[in-house]
Amino acid sequence: MKSLWEKWKDSGKLIQIATISIFFLSILFVSLVIADLSLGKAVGNGDFKYELVVDPGESIKSVSKDLHDNHLIRSKTYFQILLRITGNSNNVKQGIYSIDDGMSSRKILDILVSGKVKMISFTIPEGYTNRQIGDLLASKKIVASRKEFLDAANNPVFLKKYNIPADTTEGYLYPETYSIPYNYKVDKIVDMLLKRFFKNLATIEASANIDPAELHKKVILASIVEREAKKKEEQPLMAGVFLKRLKIKMPFESCATVQYLFDKPKKRLLEKDLLIESPYNTYLNRGYPPGPISNPGLPAIHASFHPVESDSLFFLVKPDGSHYFSKTHKEHLEAKKKYIDVLYE
Repeated sequence: MKSLWEKWKDSGKLIQIATISIFFLSILFVSLVIADLSLGKAVGNGDFKYELVVDPGESIKSVSKDLHDNHLIRSKTYFQILLRITGNSNNVKQGIYSIDDGMSSRKILDILVSGKVKMISFTIPEGYTNRQIGDLLASKKIVASRKEFLDAANNPVFLKKYNIPADTTEGYLYPETYSIPYNYKVDKIVDMLLKRFFKNLATIEASANIDPAELHKKVILASIVEREAKKKEEQPLMAGVFLKRLKIKMPFESCATVQYLFDKPKKRLLEKDLLIESPYNTYLNRGYPPGPISNPGLPAIHASFHPVESDSLFFLVKPDGSHYFSKTHKEHLEAKKKYIDVLYE
């Protein structure tokens, strides 16, 4: 059994070790504070802006070099040490970050770890086709090409996931304004547009538990109405006209379905265009075309669920963008002379 003297000696050694440890920790702490005040402070006053790109799997050494080479941090070594001692060596997230030289090293570290990446916004207009969406995203360099987008939009995985009875997502990519991080994967973009479609569809009470095949017909009708009627208040009436034609086995005779055959819509269709043989040509074929011809907005979708019945069987667009609805073919021809033929005399 240890004597009182021995116990006192052992406790003295522990105190001595603790004192030395505290001393060195204090030195380390003071050193870090000094380093932070000198090596970690901002390089400039914030006038210089820089978009830092962090690629997937990029090392902290590479990130530190990029920051240092562009005069955004004072020391590569200190920045790497800062990442390690804060436990963030593996927490830097990929993306594009807006950095300026008025930020301290710790501020930059916080941004990279929090994932506050730069966002890019894009707006899909109502009635855009998948081709047009692909071109839009390619023009903003969100995707590499139209083909890359269409390949993702036609992925059977999405068709199965969302019970779309077709070989493409045409009609189901919701037109709206979106904000995404740079370098967002194209599959995630398509999934986001599809989710937004079904989220908005759920606001229509009549869509609850609808059979996918029946929904597909609604989407086809909505896609045609979207392209034909630009004035939202006319869409339910136009949907009713098409359904009336369907009921009496009259072709839809929609110019919009013929426009879908072209890579880009024509300013004006010619008579020969209406004779193009295609299942999408509703001048030559009765019933619904094989699939949607555009991606409709909520008002057009709502119109396909709640069409307005009327005596009208024909319609034509007037110079102001509204439509003239006619009950008979004779009345339709008279309206054509009044509103359309005079424009080309």
